[in-house]
Amino acid sequence: MYSCTPKQVNNNALQTRVDSLEKKLTDSYRPGLGEFMMGVQAHHSKLWFAGHNQNWKLADFELNEIKELIEDIQKYETDRPEAPQTVMLQPALDSINSAIQTKDPVRFHKSFVLLTNTCNNCHHAVKFEFNVVKIPDSSPYTNQDFKAND
Repeated sequence: MYSCTPKQVNNNALQTRVDSLEKKLTDSYRPGLGEFMMGVQAHHSKLWFAGHNQNWKLADFELNEIKELIEDIQKYETDRPEAPQTVMLQPALDSINSAIQTKDPVRFHKSFVLLTNTCNNCHHAVKFEFNVVKIPDSSPYTNQDFKAND
């Protein structure tokens, strides 16, 4: 005769662990869309000053930081209707990437204007038109040198 008791006890223990882990995941900190967007804003500013100073390595780094944040928004903010709209940024990001790779300051400037306008178009599309992005006038990062060092 076979007994199901040991297997049932094992399943109950596993279910208890699964429930506990699911609760921990639910209760764990996850940045909200605002925190992700503040990161995008910071890197947008740094990208401008890096490209404006033709520090192409730093510009490339900052562009990739923006791309990672956009990917994180699309991955972690699936419950937000704004998240799918971020795909509209891809052509502008590709344009800046091309300008950085060719080290073309004129193209960089035009591409940055395109990115900034696309950010505003996205904000308008998701009813956040009151949040207007612009090309920075001055760097809030007084402890960073944006000039190329190579």
